[in-house]
Amino acid sequence: MKRLLSHLTMALSCLILLAGCTISYKFNGSALNYDIYKTIHVSEFPIRAALVYSPLQQLFENKLLNTITRQTRLQEVSGSSDLEMSGEITGYSLSPQAVGTDAYATETRLTITVKVKYTDHKNPANDVDQSFSAYRQFDSSLMLTDVQDNLCEEICDELVDLIFNATLGNW
Repeated sequence: MKRLLSHLTMALSCLILLAGCTISYKFNGSALNYDIYKTIHVSEFPIRAALVYSPLQQLFENKLLNTITRQTRLQEVSGSSDLEMSGEITGYSLSPQAVGTDAYATETRLTITVKVKYTDHKNPANDVDQSFSAYRQFDSSLMLTDVQDNLCEEICDELVDLIFNATLGNW
């Protein structure tokens, strides 16, 4: 009985302690004040890399716009706006990573780099002009054409998260 009473006392103490704590989350993923920010203009992100994978531009732009639409209440407009995002895909490169006993690469890294200019017309202190990179490695015995679509999907997802967090997420 004493043991049960001790456990109940401890549980009650924990509940009282936790009752004084409050946790606050923003489930929309952004740190925007929607009384101030209502619109965003997202320009095209042309490929300016030496190596070009033509579906990449559309894939990246779609993922970026979808994330903005899903995680904010901003209206995407084509003219004057409160926020503006532009940039270019500046890098699409392959590099050998691991070398086997036969001196040939066993893994290859695909890296994509995107330069982003984010302009906050209401508060220029929030402006961002920066490059973001992400990569995935794959077995060198595979042909790039066989894994390229999946790798680009994964890399673009990561890039969009990085860009969103550095701009609209205001982390």
